[in-house]
Amino acid sequence: MRVRIEENILLIAHEDLPPYKKGGSVVRNSYFWALKSIACFTSRNKDWEYDREVWVALARMLVSFTESGYLGDRETSLEFSADTPIPSQLRSVSSYF
Repeated sequence: MRVRIEENILLIAHEDLPPYKKGGSVVRNSYFWALKSIACFTSRNKDWEYDREVWVALARMLVSFTESGYLGDRETSLEFSADTPIPSQLRSVSSYF
């Protein structure tokens, strides 16, 4: 998922967020609700925002869903632009695009 940081807020690009699908995969819908539950702001067709205080929880959640084997790495990793330093709390689940 492509991300950026603005004023200590992590923003996940809305195009990369998992969609909620009524009657869809339980794992994917659980992933959607887990990401939504720790966000400080979510809105349809807008980037979701995460306060610095939840970055450790976000990283742990991404690792957990990655280890489940049900979701692809691209869906459970954060992708930063090359000019953005990756915060230490997110290094284990992040890369550059």
